[in-house]
Amino acid sequence: MEVCRPLKTDDKLKHRPLNPYRFFRGMVCLVVFLSTAFMLLAYLGPGAVLLRYLSIHYSRKATSFFFGLWLSMWPFLFEKVNGTKVVFSGDNVPRKERILIIVNHRTEVDWMYLWDLAMRKGCLGYIKYILKSSLMKLPVLGWGFHVLEFISVDRKWETDETILHQMLSTFKNPRDPLWLALFPEGTDFTEEKCEKSKKFAAEVGLPVLTNVLLPKTRGFCLCLETLRGSFDAVYDLTIAYKRQCPFFLDNVFGVDPSEVHIHIQRIPINNIPTSNAEAAAWLTNRFKLKDELLSDFKSQGQFPDQKPEEQLSTLQSLLNFTVIIALTTTFTYLTFSYKLCMVYVSLACLYLAYITHCKIFPMPLEILPFVKGKKDD
Repeated sequence: MEVCRPLKTDDKLKHRPLNPYRFFRGMVCLVVFLSTAFMLLAYLGPGAVLLRYLSIHYSRKATSFFFGLWLSMWPFLFEKVNGTKVVFSGDNVPRKERILIIVNHRTEVDWMYLWDLAMRKGCLGYIKYILKSSLMKLPVLGWGFHVLEFISVDRKWETDETILHQMLSTFKNPRDPLWLALFPEGTDFTEEKCEKSKKFAAEVGLPVLTNVLLPKTRGFCLCLETLRGSFDAVYDLTIAYKRQCPFFLDNVFGVDPSEVHIHIQRIPINNIPTSNAEAAAWLTNRFKLKDELLSDFKSQGQFPDQKPEEQLSTLQSLLNFTVIIALTTTFTYLTFSYKLCMVYVSLACLYLAYITHCKIFPMPLEILPFVKGKKDD
């Protein structure tokens, strides 16, 4: 996941021109998304985090419900407001499995389109990303990433291994739905990065890939090693875009993309090698297959085995939106009408900023050492 880049101004390359209407609509969307995110986090975020002292399971259920409503506004923006066509192909996958997702990283917004699939499978609030730590410093959004238990890494294995293992170990409960999304390339695709990847692959005798970067395997192997017993499958997702790859502001203003194609291959967890060396080779081979898929997409304009997925319900999306706006309006009124609420919001922001910066995830009281010691006495 990368930080957003400026909107390109060459409208000739865009699917739709950036006219005054789209600019105004995009600015309204940004204000709505940021204001609703802030109010939901300020009023509900601390409670969701503190609930972990009683039960991580019920904390995750509450977080999934309320913040899943907020996340549902993004697929609504993409598909219903902007008119982006999301085309699925490959395997039909069941609802509410516990899965590890491996995805190619074409551009900075790939991760957002996973919400379109997760929403259709009833797991929107349970999707977790492994992302670079600098994104946790984003105002408001970084707090949301922390509350949703996204895993931040520095992309230095010496420090990341311990953090990854600690966080992954908290996801072992099979009662908690889980979609853990991993971008093994570690960064988004550019021609310059691709040339470096090709050079390295040729030097070490690995496949030379032209449409994806050579995957980093250690994070993938650690995910399997830690959570293999609770996963149902690995979903190998390949994402491609018609015309050109969009950026974040392209999505906001609705100028791109015209179509997003997502090819899904479901691999049962028992079909994946158990040793780290064999699992690493398996992942590298999957990216070789991705490279071939993307080459075919360039020539044919689509992935094989397209599948009709259920359309997003406009009525349900509008209902979700109405609930979010109603909550935001209520919270805003309380904040500016009562000094006590204003003080609460200020303290909530300080608390969220603190736990995000210090990477604090409370654990249930019954497993804290001092409580356990008292029980033993």
